[in-house]
Amino acid sequence: MNVEDREINGFAIDTFNQHDLEVGKTQGTCPLCSHTRKPENKKAKCASYDWERGLGTCHNCDTSFQLHTYQRKGASDKVYVRPQHEVAVTIPDSKVVDWFADRGISKQTLQDLQVTEGPEFMPQTGKSENTIQFNYFMGDQLINVKYRDGRKNFKLYKGAEKIFYNINSIIGYDTCIIVEGEMDVLAMHEAGVTNVISVPNGATLNSNNLDYLDNCIDYFEDKEKVILAVDADEPGQALKQEFIRRLGAEVCFLIDFEDCKDANDYLVKYGAERLREAVATVKPVPLEGVSTLKDIEDELQDFVKNGFKPGFQIGIDNFDKIFSTYTSQFITVTGIPSSGKSDFVDQMCVGYNKNYGWKTAFASPENQPTFLHAHKLMRKVWMDMPSPGDIGGNKWNQVADHVNDNFFFIDMDKYSLEAVLRKGAELVKRKGIKCLVIDPFNKVRDVNANSDDVNRYTLEYLQKIEVFAKKFDVLVIVVAHPTKMYKDKDGKIEEPTMYNIKGGGEWYDASYHGLLVHRDYEAKTVKAKVLKVKFQNLGENGAEAHFKWEPRSGSFLPAPDAMAESEPMPWEA
Repeated sequence: MNVEDREINGFAIDTFNQHDLEVGKTQGTCPLCSHTRKPENKKAKCASYDWERGLGTCHNCDTSFQLHTYQRKGASDKVYVRPQHEVAVTIPDSKVVDWFADRGISKQTLQDLQVTEGPEFMPQTGKSENTIQFNYFMGDQLINVKYRDGRKNFKLYKGAEKIFYNINSIIGYDTCIIVEGEMDVLAMHEAGVTNVISVPNGATLNSNNLDYLDNCIDYFEDKEKVILAVDADEPGQALKQEFIRRLGAEVCFLIDFEDCKDANDYLVKYGAERLREAVATVKPVPLEGVSTLKDIEDELQDFVKNGFKPGFQIGIDNFDKIFSTYTSQFITVTGIPSSGKSDFVDQMCVGYNKNYGWKTAFASPENQPTFLHAHKLMRKVWMDMPSPGDIGGNKWNQVADHVNDNFFFIDMDKYSLEAVLRKGAELVKRKGIKCLVIDPFNKVRDVNANSDDVNRYTLEYLQKIEVFAKKFDVLVIVVAHPTKMYKDKDGKIEEPTMYNIKGGGEWYDASYHGLLVHRDYEAKTVKAKVLKVKFQNLGENGAEAHFKWEPRSGSFLPAPDAMAESEPMPWEA
């Protein structure tokens, strides 16, 4: 059989038939258990081979195994540290094995998933401890290790790449299960469910940084069903929602652990058979656009107890006092030319990233060339102006890596709203963006909308943005230039409103929020004024925050008052 350039589900085969089994045979021995059986049974054909899918199934030990090893798709250009220790073939008989047995996990399962034990320095105790070692493989490469001591202290291998635990197990399957801990993987395996993976570092409330998903996203391209079996606590539910957002509600299914916290608790309390039944009776994520009270009961109870949740803020005190926002919404930002609209939007995105870890994608035809836009963001993150001598230094590399990992630039020869939203959806899935900037809207056209009727065109444009924001739980920021500017009796340009944007009535009605960014040349400040907030708890209509612009970092700093002195803006220098 010629296996050169051969792929299975888009993964190129690195090593064909890694266990040296009988090629072409559909049945034979099992590489996991046959060598452990009685002499008369060692050659028994207890396993089935599926060479096209690259999977084998043993009917004796009831486990699945990969026939081949695979080359990784879309490997990161980052340099990671690889664990140095040797992975033992079997875990020794010890108190550790007994401890796992008390949790319903057999020694065979520990062997199947290559769980080991050994000494490791644990920073939580400041000394070497005997640890359980969960070994993270990708193909036949050891990528990471999680260590757990007897006091429930954990650590991952320093500098190693974060991936899902047991990621090899889902290759060739159209269904996979995601759990929140390695113990839950072992529990599922004990119940005969092998296509299961775990996040490497549990769930953290308000964290959208799923770098392990970014590193493994290609493994989900062929998945028709993703079962989310995360913990029932608040961080676990937040993690569930982020997976649904990233992978799509149409492929996600939910498992019910009844009165148990997770799969391992369920195994201990109800046994392997009932755990298999729970996996077999999963329910799809509720239909988009259709809700019952039961679907929203948790949110309803939370509102009754606590009222409105606070909105997200950018981290500048005077602005945070007058404006905040939710995701699944969009903000319209307007202002006359050279008022600092784009620069202030950049400041907002850097603030959301600093406060909440949000990643942003920019579709900014006017913010070109792209390297200058990246330079602006680096300055705001750095809080200073990098010099030629900084290039290649530790801080330069740190800031550059941060901007690279958290801000993405959509570059197109010809921008269209449809293409930008498609690229935005891809970036949600592959990078987990939580914010999309369109700057300005008139350079990112809606080619399918009726352009003869301005109001209708504007409404259709904003409706598409709203659908995108809600579907992917993303905050969209749209920069819109006013079309009419008038001078007052003193010759000063009057502050525009949302009604000064082409199709202004629709902008005001459809936008969740509206902001004005306006340069006051006499006061030498820039102000942000709230033109509209959808919900009263998120801001104050008509309220203003005044800033001075700091030239080295390009940051907006609160001005003590409206007449505060400020450095000249870049267009004045």
